[in-house]
Amino acid sequence: MTAAAGKTAFPESLLSQSAGARTAGLPCVKRMPSYLQMLRVLQAEGQEHVSGTVLASAHNLESVIVRKDLARTGAVGRPRIGFNIAELIAAIERFLGWDNQTKAVLVGVGSLGTALLGYQGFQNFGFRFVGAFDGDAKVVGRWIHGRKVQAMAQLHPYVQRGKIQLGVLAVPASAAQATAELMVRAGIKGIWNFSPIPLELPPDIICQKEDLAEGLAVLSHRLRNCK
Repeated sequence: MTAAAGKTAFPESLLSQSAGARTAGLPCVKRMPSYLQMLRVLQAEGQEHVSGTVLASAHNLESVIVRKDLARTGAVGRPRIGFNIAELIAAIERFLGWDNQTKAVLVGVGSLGTALLGYQGFQNFGFRFVGAFDGDAKVVGRWIHGRKVQAMAQLHPYVQRGKIQLGVLAVPASAAQATAELMVRAGIKGIWNFSPIPLELPPDIICQKEDLAEGLAVLSHRLRNCK
């Protein structure tokens, strides 16, 4: 699981965003993780400054779009020098609400759930799993990637005790709707849905669906038609 340019590995709609992010257009918010990824690479290479023009060129965007995006974060560049990379990273993280760790629970610790639980890259997005839950008695009690899998009966008290608002759903289609309803009753306000079906949830619940089949279909179609 990697954050490809132009697409974040974590859904910005589920994060506790700053006021600036909430008033910004969705395309602007979606571009920010790509900027952030490039800035971290440049920082790791020892660079201290970057221009908006360089960011625009790398992302195939017009310079004016990048300038407007970065202006929303409150970052200020210097003529002929550009933006201080460390300061710009901090500004974008604040803009997205990624400067504070967002706690989440994982529900469904099968093959996909296990992979999600073990993905260390989430830490770059201010996100970490604090609990894992499953309805399979064979899985409950096992330690997976540093998390002890708990029974579904423990979900409600765990969420309430930790004041957790975000949940990741990675269960089969047959169990998805009922499990999501359990998560909502437990107090979860945002669900990152990796199950293969859309969910019917109350209007005040934020839900982001990740359709792996859809992504593969687009990739396969483009690959076939480029021959």
